[in-house]
Amino acid sequence: MVNGLGGDTGGPKPLTRRHLGAALLAVAVTATLAAPQARAQSAPPPPAVIDFDWVDPARSRPVPARLHWPTDVAPGSRVPLIVFSHGLGGSRRGYSYLGRYWSARGIASLHVQHAGSDSSLWAGNPLAVVDRLQRAAHESEALARAQDLRFALDRMLSSPQGAQIDRRRIVAAGHSYGANTALVAVGARVMREGKWVEARDPRFGAAIVISAPPFYGEPDLAAVLSRITVPTLHVTATNDVIQIPGYYSPAADRLAVFNAIATQRKLLAVFEGGSHSIFTDRSFTGGPALNPKVKLATAELTLAFLDLVFDGNGATLARWNVTWQPMLASAPGAVPSPLPVAQSRRVAQGAATGLVPSP
Repeated sequence: MVNGLGGDTGGPKPLTRRHLGAALLAVAVTATLAAPQARAQSAPPPPAVIDFDWVDPARSRPVPARLHWPTDVAPGSRVPLIVFSHGLGGSRRGYSYLGRYWSARGIASLHVQHAGSDSSLWAGNPLAVVDRLQRAAHESEALARAQDLRFALDRMLSSPQGAQIDRRRIVAAGHSYGANTALVAVGARVMREGKWVEARDPRFGAAIVISAPPFYGEPDLAAVLSRITVPTLHVTATNDVIQIPGYYSPAADRLAVFNAIATQRKLLAVFEGGSHSIFTDRSFTGGPALNPKVKLATAELTLAFLDLVFDGNGATLARWNVTWQPMLASAPGAVPSPLPVAQSRRVAQGAATGLVPSP
């Protein structure tokens, strides 16, 4: 059903692309001259990081998670929540740059670890790693991952922080295999023996889909994704190639997932260059100069997307376009045309495109 793999890339020729040139927005940074003691007194405390070692009793399955919680949450205020799913071989400790970025800006994120497709895959006999990867990508594990998100969200909402979570602003997100998991959580499904197999959770109001592989073994990707109606943000790169033992997926697969979603409530950003694992915490993959820029641009884009989806505010997205357009590329022939970002400017101008949910 679902097969999405993490891991670095390399080798294959990148997609043909058309660079979208634009002037880079200059940002003036004013250095503070305050004394160290004064800065220490005025600086807010760092966001909280809380680990949970949950076990789902119904499945006898461990569901570890790490919560990045904002500081200075005012009593009675509500905090948006992003539930994040890691790629194959990852853990709850991964994608910390996103957790830190979101929590520093008032958004909580819960990073869920999936037993059976987590970092334990890299332990043990290296000659058996291909077998372990194949088991991890099996349909049963793909569904179990989506059920992990549901269980973790249940626990999060019943936790001490749960009273402050805004139920109207809960988002599923993930990278690679985790992007597939997020898509299952918002409505992706397959037919088995005359019945739909699905794990949609209606509490998710949007999805952030980073480097999603196709749903392997499914000849009709559009049918798999036909029931997804929530707004989705898709992020990839022209060298976003998945290549690990026993598995290969070209960068064009990321565009195929985007194009197969029928609703026009979607955005796509394609970075020039990069790699599949540039979106993880790894510091040098995709190039040491490009890596931190793509991470920052991705983090900023997620907030611009949420502003547009939940507040109908396209100003943040318009500013993002101006700032980051020189780093974006377009792969010719995608239908509809990938939004690297010229099109997302038009999206930002109104709800006519359907990206902004109707009241």
